[in-house]
This record gives sequence, C-alpha cells and structure tokens, in this order.
Amino acid sequence: MSANTDQEAALRIASGRKPFVEPLRLGERLKEIRLANQWTLEDVSQRTGLARSTLSKIENDQISPTFTAVQKLIGGLGIDLPQLLSPPKPQSRTLGRRDLTRVGEGQQHPTPTYEHELLSWQLAQKRMIPFKTIVRARRFEEFSEWVRHDGEEFLIVLEGIIRLYTEFYEPLVLEQGDSIYFDSDMGHALVSASDHDAIVLSVCTRSDAS
Repeated sequence: MSANTDQEAALRIASGRKPFVEPLRLGERLKEIRLANQWTLEDVSQRTGLARSTLSKIENDQISPTFTAVQKLIGGLGIDLPQLLSPPKPQSRTLGRRDLTRVGEGQQHPTPTYEHELLSWQLAQKRMIPFKTIVRARRFEEFSEWVRHDGEEFLIVLEGIIRLYTEFYEPLVLEQGDSIYFDSDMGHALVSASDHDAIVLSVCTRSDAS
C-alpha cells in the first residue's frame, strides 16, 4: 500500500465520512470559511499555496481536492480536519463574525443635542446598531422636532440622569443603571437632567431586521 493510500485511509477514519465527503459540500464549506473571514481567493491562495483557479474550481465543485490540497487548506487556514469536513451551516445561522471597538475608537457623529459614538461600525449588515451617546441637550425646546426612526431601541443610562420625552407618554426620569425598551418610530428625545452631560448606551434594530 502506498504512502498516499495510507494517508487517505487515515483521513477517512479521522473524518468518519466517505473520502472528503461530497465534493459539493466541501466546496461550500471552503467558501463558507473564506467568506466568514472576509478572505478573497487571493488571500486563501497566499495562505495555502494553492492557485486561485484551483480554489475556485474546488468551491464550484469542478474538481475534487487531493489529499495534499486538503493538507494545505488545513495548514494555511489554521483549521483542523473536522472543521473543513463539517457540513456547511444553514444560511440563516451566524458565520462567527465579530467587531471590536476599543475605547474612543467608535465613529463620531456629533449633533447640536447629542454626541453619538457609533460602535461596531466596521461590521456591515448587522441586525443591531449599538452606539454610545453624550447627551448635551438640557431642554426639550432644543429639539426642532421629534427624533424618530424605524425599528426598536434599548437604552441604558451609563452616567448621570436623563429625562426621556416620548410622543405618547409623560416625561420619564432615568438615573444611572436604569434602562428602557421602546418603539423608536415613536417620537422621542433625551435631555440631561444632571449638572453634567449624561451618557447612555443605545442599541437599535435595523429597519429591515427580521
């Protein structure tokens, strides 16, 4: 028995499946891993030493990868064999994204009444929009109109005291640690009710979130 045959047999035992599972599923899985890491074919090519054309053919089920190619994929992508051979996840499930925002590194959006810092701003197509806000306004009259946007919003006071004005309710005072969840298409506005600017953390759903 040749060395390659021995290796292929070991691979079958380790995976607990038929050799390399179905090529279509392996190709889908490779593409899933690549997209989850936001890698291009060129990125994967540089990591594994496999040609872009070869990688494209594997992903599109035009060729079956050799044992050597599988080894290069595992080593170059920093994954183990079960990860590569596991069935692709349903499209609706997460691909394991993450986006770290260090202190002070959010995207700044100052307004006359608020100073917003958008968090996790580099992550596209997310279902929630988190942001930290310094509330500059001291009077409701500082707003020319209600703030409103599609979706829902969760808000928690991190520092200070705020007064929350909403379209259908009496003003509500929230102190540090207090939180509230509301429909954000209802007109609303925040003002600081303490001597210093209050700071709140808000998380809004996207208007197209399902």
